[in-house]
Amino acid sequence: MFIFSSGMNSFISSDMKTSINFKVAKSDSEAHNFRRKTFDYMRKDLTSKNEYWSEDKLSERLHKIENYCKEKSGRKLQKNAMPIREAVVVIKENTTMQDLHNLSNRFEEELKIRIFQIAIHKDEGHFNKETKEWKPNYHAHLVADWQDLETGKTLKHQSFHYSKMQDITAQCLGMERGIEGSKGRLEAVEFKIRKKEGELLALDEKINAVKSEISSKKFEDLIVKESDFLGFKKIRTDQTLDNYEKVFKTYNVELRKNKQELEIKNKLITELQIKNNDLKKEISILKNKITNVLSNVNSYSAEKQNYLSSVKDTLIKALQFQKLKQPHIFKTTKDKLAGIVNGICEKVCEENKIPFSVFEEIFKNPENSLQLISLLNFGETQVNYESENIAQQQRRKRQCRPK
Repeated sequence: MFIFSSGMNSFISSDMKTSINFKVAKSDSEAHNFRRKTFDYMRKDLTSKNEYWSEDKLSERLHKIENYCKEKSGRKLQKNAMPIREAVVVIKENTTMQDLHNLSNRFEEELKIRIFQIAIHKDEGHFNKETKEWKPNYHAHLVADWQDLETGKTLKHQSFHYSKMQDITAQCLGMERGIEGSKGRLEAVEFKIRKKEGELLALDEKINAVKSEISSKKFEDLIVKESDFLGFKKIRTDQTLDNYEKVFKTYNVELRKNKQELEIKNKLITELQIKNNDLKKEISILKNKITNVLSNVNSYSAEKQNYLSSVKDTLIKALQFQKLKQPHIFKTTKDKLAGIVNGICEKVCEENKIPFSVFEEIFKNPENSLQLISLLNFGETQVNYESENIAQQQRRKRQCRPK
Protein backbone atom coordinates (compact mmCIF):
# COMPACT_ATOMS: atom_id res chain seq x y z
CA MET A 1 0.00 0.00 0.00
CA PHE A 2 1.26 3.46 -0.85
CA ILE A 3 1.31 6.24 1.70
CA PHE A 4 1.29 9.58 -0.07
CA SER A 5 3.09 11.36 2.75
CA SER A 6 5.10 14.03 0.92
CA GLY A 7 2.57 14.24 -1.87
CA MET A 8 -0.06 15.44 0.56
CA ASN A 9 1.74 18.60 1.51
CA SER A 10 -0.18 20.60 -1.05
CA PHE A 11 -3.43 19.63 0.68
CA ILE A 12 -2.40 20.71 4.17
CA SER A 13 -3.53 24.12 5.34
CA SER A 14 -1.65 25.71 8.20
CA ASP A 15 -1.61 29.04 10.03
CA MET A 16 2.13 29.13 9.42
CA LYS A 17 2.76 31.56 6.58
CA THR A 18 5.31 31.31 3.78
CA SER A 19 6.49 33.75 1.16
CA ILE A 20 9.04 33.94 -1.62
CA ASN A 21 10.87 36.91 -3.10
CA PHE A 22 13.61 36.55 -5.72
CA LYS A 23 16.52 38.98 -5.77
CA VAL A 24 19.80 39.04 -7.67
CA ALA A 25 22.09 36.28 -6.39
CA LYS A 26 25.17 37.47 -4.51
CA SER A 27 28.67 36.29 -5.36
CA ASP A 28 29.01 34.58 -1.96
CA SER A 29 25.66 32.76 -2.14
CA GLU A 30 27.22 29.33 -2.54
CA ALA A 31 29.60 29.85 0.39
CA HIS A 32 26.64 30.71 2.62
CA ASN A 33 24.09 28.26 1.24
CA PHE A 34 26.37 25.19 1.16
CA ARG A 35 28.07 26.10 4.45
CA ARG A 36 31.58 26.45 3.04
CA LYS A 37 32.10 29.15 5.65
CA THR A 38 30.99 29.35 9.27
CA PHE A 39 28.87 32.21 10.57
CA ASP A 40 28.18 33.48 14.08
CA TYR A 41 24.39 33.07 13.78
CA MET A 42 24.65 29.34 12.98
CA ARG A 43 24.41 26.47 15.43
CA LYS A 44 27.13 24.08 14.32
CA ASP A 45 25.53 21.20 16.23
CA LEU A 46 22.47 21.51 13.95
CA THR A 47 24.29 21.98 10.62
CA SER A 48 24.17 18.24 9.95
CA LYS A 49 20.37 18.56 9.61
CA ASN A 50 20.79 20.84 6.56
CA GLU A 51 20.18 19.40 3.08
CA TYR A 52 21.67 20.46 -0.24
CA TRP A 53 21.09 19.89 -3.93
CA SER A 54 22.71 21.39 -7.03
CA GLU A 55 22.93 20.63 -10.74
CA ASP A 56 25.41 23.44 -11.55
CA LYS A 57 27.85 25.75 -9.86
CA LEU A 58 26.81 29.38 -9.98
CA SER A 59 29.79 30.43 -12.12
CA GLU A 60 29.24 27.56 -14.56
CA ARG A 61 25.55 28.37 -14.97
CA LEU A 62 26.34 32.04 -15.61
CA HIS A 63 28.83 31.00 -18.30
CA LYS A 64 26.17 28.82 -19.97
CA ILE A 65 23.64 31.65 -19.83
CA GLU A 66 26.05 34.11 -21.46
CA ASN A 67 26.93 31.66 -24.24
CA TYR A 68 23.29 30.76 -24.90
CA CYS A 69 22.27 34.44 -25.02
CA LYS A 70 24.90 35.20 -27.66
CA GLU A 71 23.99 32.07 -29.63
CA LYS A 72 20.24 32.74 -29.52
CA SER A 73 20.05 36.52 -29.89
CA GLY A 74 23.41 37.29 -31.49
CA ARG A 75 24.19 39.75 -28.72
CA LYS A 76 26.07 39.65 -25.45
CA LEU A 77 24.16 39.49 -22.19
CA GLN A 78 23.52 43.03 -20.95
CA LYS A 79 25.68 44.19 -18.07
CA ASN A 80 22.67 45.19 -15.95
CA ALA A 81 20.88 41.88 -16.54
CA MET A 82 20.02 39.68 -13.55
CA PRO A 83 20.08 36.19 -15.10
CA ILE A 84 20.65 34.39 -11.77
CA ARG A 85 18.40 35.15 -8.83
CA GLU A 86 17.96 33.76 -5.35
CA ALA A 87 15.02 33.50 -2.98
CA VAL A 88 14.73 32.64 0.69
CA VAL A 89 11.58 30.62 1.37
CA VAL A 90 10.03 30.10 4.80
CA ILE A 91 9.43 26.37 5.31
CA LYS A 92 8.14 24.02 8.01
CA GLU A 93 10.28 21.69 10.10
CA ASN A 94 9.07 18.70 8.07
CA THR A 95 9.43 20.28 4.61
CA THR A 96 11.45 17.90 2.43
CA MET A 97 13.72 18.24 -0.57
CA GLN A 98 11.01 16.45 -2.56
CA ASP A 99 8.55 19.25 -1.67
CA LEU A 100 11.03 21.85 -2.93
CA HIS A 101 11.68 19.88 -6.14
CA ASN A 102 7.90 19.84 -6.69
CA LEU A 103 7.87 23.60 -6.14
CA SER A 104 10.76 24.01 -8.62
CA ASN A 105 8.94 21.96 -11.24
CA ARG A 106 5.84 24.14 -10.90
CA PHE A 107 7.95 27.29 -11.30
CA GLU A 108 9.47 25.90 -14.49
CA GLU A 109 6.14 24.71 -15.92
CA GLU A 110 4.16 27.87 -15.20
CA LEU A 111 6.72 30.69 -15.02
CA LYS A 112 9.77 29.32 -16.97
CA ILE A 113 11.93 29.81 -13.86
CA ARG A 114 14.49 27.01 -13.54
CA ILE A 115 15.86 26.25 -10.06
CA PHE A 116 19.37 24.78 -10.16
CA GLN A 117 20.42 24.98 -6.50
CA ILE A 118 18.51 24.27 -3.27
CA ALA A 119 19.74 24.51 0.31
CA ILE A 120 17.56 23.67 3.33
CA HIS A 121 18.82 25.41 6.48
CA LYS A 122 17.83 24.18 9.94
CA ASP A 123 20.80 25.57 11.88
CA GLU A 124 19.74 29.23 12.02
CA GLY A 125 17.57 30.95 14.61
CA HIS A 126 17.86 32.63 17.99
CA PHE A 127 17.44 32.01 21.71
CA ASN A 128 14.46 33.64 23.40
CA LYS A 129 15.88 36.19 25.85
CA GLU A 130 13.25 35.42 28.47
CA THR A 131 12.71 31.67 28.25
CA LYS A 132 16.18 30.83 26.84
CA GLU A 133 14.35 28.54 24.40
CA TRP A 134 15.80 27.99 20.90
CA LYS A 135 13.56 29.44 18.18
CA PRO A 136 14.61 27.91 14.85
CA ASN A 137 14.33 29.80 11.58
CA TYR A 138 13.53 27.05 9.09
CA HIS A 139 14.06 28.25 5.54
CA ALA A 140 15.37 27.22 2.13
CA HIS A 141 17.48 29.04 -0.45
CA LEU A 142 16.41 28.58 -4.09
CA VAL A 143 18.86 29.76 -6.75
CA ALA A 144 17.25 30.19 -10.16
CA ASP A 145 18.19 30.55 -13.82
CA TRP A 146 16.15 33.54 -15.03
CA GLN A 147 16.90 33.13 -18.73
CA ASP A 148 14.11 32.79 -21.29
CA LEU A 149 15.10 29.79 -23.42
CA GLU A 150 12.97 31.04 -26.33
CA THR A 151 14.75 34.38 -26.68
CA GLY A 152 17.99 33.94 -24.76
CA LYS A 153 17.18 37.11 -22.83
CA THR A 154 16.17 37.52 -19.18
CA LEU A 155 12.63 36.49 -18.28
CA LYS A 156 10.11 39.31 -17.98
CA HIS A 157 7.39 38.90 -15.37
CA GLN A 158 4.50 41.15 -14.46
CA SER A 159 2.97 41.79 -11.03
CA PHE A 160 0.41 38.98 -11.34
CA HIS A 161 3.26 36.53 -12.02
CA TYR A 162 4.88 37.43 -8.71
CA SER A 163 1.54 37.01 -6.99
CA LYS A 164 1.26 33.59 -8.61
CA MET A 165 4.69 32.67 -7.18
CA GLN A 166 3.27 33.17 -3.69
CA ASP A 167 0.24 30.99 -4.48
CA ILE A 168 2.36 28.18 -5.94
CA THR A 169 4.78 28.28 -2.99
CA ALA A 170 2.01 28.08 -0.39
CA GLN A 171 0.29 25.24 -2.25
CA CYS A 172 3.42 23.13 -2.78
CA LEU A 173 4.68 23.56 0.79
CA GLY A 174 1.28 23.09 2.44
CA MET A 175 1.44 26.47 4.16
CA GLU A 176 -0.65 29.62 4.30
CA ARG A 177 0.13 32.31 1.78
CA GLY A 178 1.88 35.42 3.10
CA ILE A 179 -0.14 38.64 3.36
CA GLU A 180 0.05 40.96 0.38
CA GLY A 181 1.80 44.35 0.64
CA SER A 182 -0.72 47.02 1.76
CA LYS A 183 -2.74 44.62 3.87
CA GLY A 184 0.40 43.38 5.58
CA ARG A 185 1.55 46.90 6.41
CA LEU A 186 -1.90 47.81 7.74
CA GLU A 187 -1.97 44.76 10.01
CA ALA A 188 1.53 45.57 11.24
CA VAL A 189 0.44 49.10 12.22
CA GLU A 190 -2.70 47.79 13.92
CA PHE A 191 -0.59 45.29 15.83
CA LYS A 192 1.72 48.05 17.11
CA ILE A 193 -1.31 50.13 18.18
CA ARG A 194 -2.78 47.18 20.12
CA LYS A 195 0.60 46.52 21.70
CA LYS A 196 0.95 50.14 22.86
CA GLU A 197 -2.63 50.11 24.18
CA GLY A 198 -1.78 46.99 26.18
CA GLU A 199 1.34 48.60 27.59
CA LEU A 200 -0.66 51.70 28.57
CA LEU A 201 -3.32 49.58 30.27
CA ALA A 202 -0.69 47.61 32.21
CA LEU A 203 0.99 50.87 33.31
CA ASP A 204 -2.34 52.29 34.40
CA GLU A 205 -3.09 49.19 36.47
CA LYS A 206 0.36 49.38 38.05
CA ILE A 207 -0.15 53.04 39.01
CA ASN A 208 -3.56 52.27 40.52
CA ALA A 209 -2.08 49.38 42.48
CA VAL A 210 0.66 51.60 43.89
CA LYS A 211 -1.88 54.32 44.75
CA SER A 212 -4.00 51.73 46.51
CA GLU A 213 -1.03 50.53 48.56
CA ILE A 214 -0.04 54.10 49.44
CA SER A 215 -3.53 54.90 50.69
CA SER A 216 -3.70 51.73 52.76
CA LYS A 217 -2.88 51.62 56.47
CA LYS A 218 0.26 49.57 55.75
CA PHE A 219 2.13 52.74 54.95
CA GLU A 220 1.28 54.34 58.29
CA ASP A 221 3.92 52.08 59.80
CA LEU A 222 6.55 53.64 57.54
CA ILE A 223 6.05 57.09 59.01
CA VAL A 224 8.66 57.88 61.67
CA LYS A 225 7.53 60.37 64.35
CA GLU A 226 9.26 61.85 67.36
CA SER A 227 8.26 64.25 70.12
CA ASP A 228 9.76 67.70 70.38
CA PHE A 229 10.64 69.43 73.65
CA LEU A 230 7.00 70.59 74.00
CA GLY A 231 5.68 67.01 73.57
CA PHE A 232 4.25 67.47 70.08
CA LYS A 233 4.65 64.62 67.56
CA LYS A 234 6.64 65.59 64.47
CA ILE A 235 7.43 63.48 61.37
CA ARG A 236 11.08 62.65 60.75
CA THR A 237 11.11 63.42 57.01
CA ASP A 238 14.50 61.88 56.23
CA GLN A 239 13.76 58.49 57.86
CA THR A 240 10.20 58.38 56.54
CA LEU A 241 11.31 59.05 52.95
CA ASP A 242 14.02 56.42 53.32
CA ASN A 243 11.42 53.86 54.43
CA TYR A 244 9.14 54.77 51.50
CA GLU A 245 12.03 54.49 49.02
CA LYS A 246 12.93 51.00 50.22
CA VAL A 247 9.32 49.82 50.01
CA PHE A 248 8.83 51.27 46.52
CA LYS A 249 11.96 49.53 45.28
CA THR A 250 10.71 46.22 46.66
CA TYR A 251 7.29 46.71 45.03
CA ASN A 252 8.82 47.64 41.67
CA VAL A 253 11.04 44.55 41.65
CA GLU A 254 8.08 42.35 42.52
CA LEU A 255 5.87 43.97 39.88
CA ARG A 256 8.48 43.48 37.15
CA LYS A 257 9.01 39.87 38.15
CA ASN A 258 5.28 39.07 38.11
CA LYS A 259 4.80 40.87 34.82
CA GLN A 260 7.61 38.91 33.15
CA GLU A 261 6.31 35.57 34.44
CA LEU A 262 2.79 36.38 33.25
CA GLU A 263 4.01 37.37 29.78
CA ILE A 264 6.07 34.18 29.44
CA LYS A 265 3.16 31.96 30.47
CA ASN A 266 0.70 33.73 28.18
CA LYS A 267 3.13 33.44 25.28
CA LEU A 268 3.66 29.71 25.83
CA ILE A 269 -0.10 29.12 26.10
CA THR A 270 -0.69 31.02 22.84
CA GLU A 271 2.00 29.03 21.01
CA LEU A 272 0.57 25.73 22.24
CA GLN A 273 -2.93 26.75 21.18
CA ILE A 274 -1.69 27.64 17.69
CA LYS A 275 0.13 24.30 17.35
CA ASN A 276 -2.93 22.46 18.59
CA ASN A 277 -5.19 24.19 16.05
CA ASP A 278 -2.69 23.48 13.25
CA LEU A 279 -2.63 19.78 14.12
CA LYS A 280 -6.44 19.61 14.20
CA LYS A 281 -6.62 21.20 10.76
CA GLU A 282 -4.00 18.85 9.31
CA ILE A 283 -5.70 15.78 10.77
CA SER A 284 -9.10 16.84 9.43
CA ILE A 285 -7.79 17.59 5.92
CA LEU A 286 -5.73 14.39 5.79
CA LYS A 287 -8.75 12.32 6.81
CA ASN A 288 -10.83 13.90 4.06
CA LYS A 289 -8.04 13.37 1.53
CA ILE A 290 -7.57 9.71 2.45
CA THR A 291 -11.34 9.10 2.29
CA ASN A 292 -11.52 10.70 -1.16
CA VAL A 293 -8.53 8.77 -2.48
CA LEU A 294 -9.68 5.38 -1.18
CA SER A 295 -13.30 5.82 -2.30
CA ASN A 296 -12.46 6.91 -5.85
CA VAL A 297 -10.49 4.48 -8.03
CA ASN A 298 -9.57 7.10 -10.63
CA SER A 299 -8.49 9.55 -7.94
CA TYR A 300 -6.35 6.91 -6.27
CA SER A 301 -4.72 5.93 -9.55
CA ALA A 302 -3.96 9.56 -10.49
CA GLU A 303 -2.66 10.34 -7.00
CA LYS A 304 -0.44 7.27 -7.03
CA GLN A 305 0.98 8.12 -10.46
CA ASN A 306 1.68 11.75 -9.44
CA TYR A 307 3.41 10.58 -6.30
CA LEU A 308 5.56 8.03 -8.16
CA SER A 309 6.55 10.72 -10.68
CA SER A 310 7.49 13.07 -7.85
CA VAL A 311 9.61 10.41 -6.12
CA LYS A 312 11.31 9.46 -9.38
CA ASP A 313 12.12 13.12 -10.08
CA THR A 314 13.59 13.49 -6.57
CA LEU A 315 15.69 10.35 -7.04
CA ILE A 316 16.96 11.48 -10.46
CA LYS A 317 18.02 14.83 -9.04
CA ALA A 318 19.71 13.13 -6.08
CA LEU A 319 21.69 10.90 -8.48
CA GLN A 320 22.66 13.89 -10.61
CA PHE A 321 23.79 15.85 -7.57
CA GLN A 322 25.84 12.96 -6.22
CA LYS A 323 27.45 12.45 -9.61
CA LEU A 324 28.26 16.16 -9.82
CA LYS A 325 29.91 16.07 -6.38
CA GLN A 326 31.74 12.74 -6.70
CA PRO A 327 31.91 11.60 -10.33
CA HIS A 328 34.79 9.18 -9.55
CA ILE A 329 32.69 6.93 -7.26
CA PHE A 330 30.49 5.88 -10.19
CA LYS A 331 33.48 4.54 -12.13
CA THR A 332 33.53 1.15 -10.44
CA THR A 333 32.31 -2.43 -10.76
CA LYS A 334 28.68 -3.33 -11.45
CA ASP A 335 28.03 -4.75 -7.98
CA LYS A 336 29.53 -1.75 -6.18
CA LEU A 337 27.69 0.65 -8.46
CA ALA A 338 24.37 -1.02 -7.71
CA GLY A 339 25.15 -0.66 -3.99
CA ILE A 340 25.92 3.06 -4.41
CA VAL A 341 22.61 3.65 -6.19
CA ASN A 342 20.79 1.64 -3.53
CA GLY A 343 22.45 3.76 -0.82
CA ILE A 344 21.27 6.95 -2.52
CA CYS A 345 17.75 5.48 -2.67
CA GLU A 346 17.85 4.81 1.06
CA LYS A 347 19.04 8.34 1.82
CA VAL A 348 16.30 9.89 -0.35
CA CYS A 349 13.82 7.59 1.37
CA GLU A 350 14.90 8.69 4.85
CA GLU A 351 15.21 12.44 4.20
CA ASN A 352 11.89 12.72 2.34
CA LYS A 353 9.85 10.28 4.48
CA ILE A 354 9.21 8.03 1.47
CA PRO A 355 8.18 4.37 2.05
CA PHE A 356 10.94 2.12 0.70
CA SER A 357 8.38 0.06 -1.22
CA VAL A 358 7.85 3.04 -3.54
CA PHE A 359 11.36 2.59 -5.00
CA GLU A 360 10.63 -1.07 -5.67
CA GLU A 361 7.52 0.00 -7.57
CA ILE A 362 9.53 2.53 -9.60
CA PHE A 363 12.19 -0.03 -10.57
CA LYS A 364 9.55 -2.52 -11.70
CA ASN A 365 8.94 -0.29 -14.70
CA PRO A 366 11.65 -1.02 -17.37
CA GLU A 367 11.40 2.55 -18.71
CA ASN A 368 12.11 4.01 -15.27
CA SER A 369 15.04 1.65 -14.79
CA LEU A 370 16.45 2.58 -18.19
CA GLN A 371 16.13 6.29 -17.46
CA LEU A 372 17.73 6.07 -14.01
CA ILE A 373 20.58 3.82 -15.02
CA SER A 374 21.34 5.84 -18.17
CA LEU A 375 22.07 8.80 -15.90
CA LEU A 376 25.18 6.93 -14.85
CA ASN A 377 26.32 6.53 -18.49
CA PHE A 378 25.98 2.76 -18.83
CA GLY A 379 25.99 1.01 -22.17
CA GLU A 380 22.80 -0.63 -23.45
CA THR A 381 24.04 -4.14 -22.62
CA GLN A 382 24.48 -3.20 -18.99
CA VAL A 383 21.12 -1.59 -18.38
CA ASN A 384 18.95 -4.65 -17.76
CA TYR A 385 21.56 -6.30 -15.58
CA GLU A 386 22.10 -3.20 -13.43
CA SER A 387 18.39 -2.51 -13.12
CA GLU A 388 17.70 -6.03 -11.87
CA ASN A 389 20.76 -5.93 -9.59
CA ILE A 390 19.52 -2.74 -7.89
CA ALA A 391 15.98 -4.12 -7.61
CA GLN A 392 17.30 -7.30 -5.96
CA GLN A 393 19.33 -5.31 -3.45
CA GLN A 394 16.28 -3.23 -2.58
CA ARG A 395 14.16 -6.37 -2.06
CA ARG A 396 16.81 -7.86 0.23
CA LYS A 397 17.02 -4.62 2.21
CA ARG A 398 13.26 -4.51 2.58
CA GLN A 399 13.09 -8.12 3.78
CA CYS A 400 15.66 -7.32 6.49
CA ARG A 401 13.78 -4.24 7.71
CA PRO A 402 11.78 -4.56 10.97
CA LYS A 403 8.04 -4.32 10.36
